[in-house]
Amino acid sequence: MATQSAAPAAGPGAGAAADPRRWLLLAVICCAYLMVGLDLAVMNLALPDAQQDLGFSDGDRQWIVTAYALPLGSLLLFCGRLTDLIGRKQALLIGLAGFAAASAIGGAANSFGTLVTARAFQGAFAALLSPACLSVVTTTFTDPKERGKAFGALGGVMAAGGGLGLIVGGALTDGLDWRWCMYINLLFAGVAFFGITALLAKQPKAGARLDIPGVVTASGGMFCLVYGFSNAEESWSQLSSWGFLALGAVLLVVFAAWQTRAANPLVPPRVVLDRNRGGAYITMLFVGAGFFSLLLFLVYYMQTILGYSAIKAGCAMLPTVVCTILVTGIGGSKVVPKVGPRPMVPAGLLVSGLGLGWLWFIEMDSTYLSALLGPLVVIGIGMGLIYSAVANTGTSGVQPKDAGVASACVNTGQQLGGAIGTALFNTIAANKAADWLADHVQAGGPTPGQAQQAALEGYSTVFAWAGCSLAFAAVVAALLLRSGPLPTSDTDAKAPAEPVVADRV
Repeated sequence: MATQSAAPAAGPGAGAAADPRRWLLLAVICCAYLMVGLDLAVMNLALPDAQQDLGFSDGDRQWIVTAYALPLGSLLLFCGRLTDLIGRKQALLIGLAGFAAASAIGGAANSFGTLVTARAFQGAFAALLSPACLSVVTTTFTDPKERGKAFGALGGVMAAGGGLGLIVGGALTDGLDWRWCMYINLLFAGVAFFGITALLAKQPKAGARLDIPGVVTASGGMFCLVYGFSNAEESWSQLSSWGFLALGAVLLVVFAAWQTRAANPLVPPRVVLDRNRGGAYITMLFVGAGFFSLLLFLVYYMQTILGYSAIKAGCAMLPTVVCTILVTGIGGSKVVPKVGPRPMVPAGLLVSGLGLGWLWFIEMDSTYLSALLGPLVVIGIGMGLIYSAVANTGTSGVQPKDAGVASACVNTGQQLGGAIGTALFNTIAANKAADWLADHVQAGGPTPGQAQQAALEGYSTVFAWAGCSLAFAAVVAALLLRSGPLPTSDTDAKAPAEPVVADRV
């Protein structure tokens, strides 16, 4: 039988520290969060094979990615508060079961519509899983040193998920079949589901009512922004781009105004107005834009110009993944608890910006060792510095009843940044390529070599702009983030830690 560990704790984190299985719980949470991160990119390299198998058009291909991003970006704030209301354990189990079911349906899809629907449900359940994972770590590890180690591990998973998605997607597509990019989630979800069931006690609920007007305006506004930016990748002039962007902006303004008046706001102003947490959310917005540009355009460059296969392009990202995980682990456990986020986040943004700017020098005949290895290592180091601090900072000092929505704000910044960055950088790349062709191609159209050179000009320009955006973000983060170690929760410092680990008797 499973019983809750309800013995009073002596101080912050002491309740959790009484049972060493809290680290097993962290491993299970990382497994669940890794699954969500993998699926942001795991299908990218499988799209050509899926397209050939199911027979959908090039225009429809983007919807395999967009269908996942739309509900994920739209529902994060709602699901973050829902996590607080129904309990973190319930949210995790529902999210894992739903994600596994959607993945099974997607893997067995025999039509484009079925695959897109499955991806949409994956995104919806990922929106429930993401804040639940972060909030469990927030409420389990309240001792500053242990919290730093825990968020160092989780930050490494957050940062490496997209790169690992490319590696896993390429390996599964080349070695087995594109459908295994969906089926692989059943393994992750199964391990995490049984681990959560065994290790995590029933979690307390916030006890407040759900802010329905806030849910409608926030989810509607986020949906319109993500959808508008997704369409803007093709054209900024059509109504499906600027019309949805304008509507999304209006809805989010209404949402922000309502939150100052609502009795039980979806996102309490106290969560986002703190300088540290606000700085973390803004940082994730820029990081999402910059890192998604790396995953997208560098893969384009490696496959279309250097001729890399899917698995080779995925494995080429290994230096970034390894450096990110190593630096995140060291920074989260050793540095953040002592100095806080201010020196690490701006430094990480500058280092990552330098790595992206370095990619401006890529050429048609560049080799991996001469042009890609150095920038990928530098970007990995910078991302490790950022992620070792930003997830911890974005959830620091919040009351347990707000842990879910604070966690959702971290994820929302990353997802919205990815949507904005992809649209803007696609436009920059397309315009630069068109300008190059106009200047260098005579009547009769471009040769294949000229078309590749034009694409290269677009890619290198995107990397330069992405690097500049991260340098700007470093200035913003330095101005917003406070110096010194992170504060603990207002209530955690005065009350026993929540029971989080189940006892088996």
